[in-house]
Amino acid sequence: MTMPIADLPLWMVIAVSMLLLIGSGLTLLGAFGLLRLPSFYERIHAPTLGTSWGVGGIMLASILYFSFVGSRAVVHEILIGIFVTLTTPITLILLARAALHRDRAEGNPTVPEDGSPGERPVSEG
Repeated sequence: MTMPIADLPLWMVIAVSMLLLIGSGLTLLGAFGLLRLPSFYERIHAPTLGTSWGVGGIMLASILYFSFVGSRAVVHEILIGIFVTLTTPITLILLARAALHRDRAEGNPTVPEDGSPGERPVSEG
């Protein structure tokens, strides 16, 4: 049985509303980054941050609201958050590596050379 919103305390309505606005705003910001950033490597970064943090805000709002309305702790949304938090960066890494491999095979001059991030070329002289 659900409780009408009018019966919820004001602090609960404000907290849930703020978390929903923050979560949806971060997700929207990630979507704008996907549309506006110029290169593929920049575009894949923005949505992953928007997805991870956006889902976090919406998930916290859901946990707070349904725990209060149901008079018991509702934590199964945490499994959704864990799943999104683990799969989004892994997907980003796989997409970036596939694109990097493709760009290197095509001889794209804007792609960094193959090597460790900390390696520096040894200068002769």
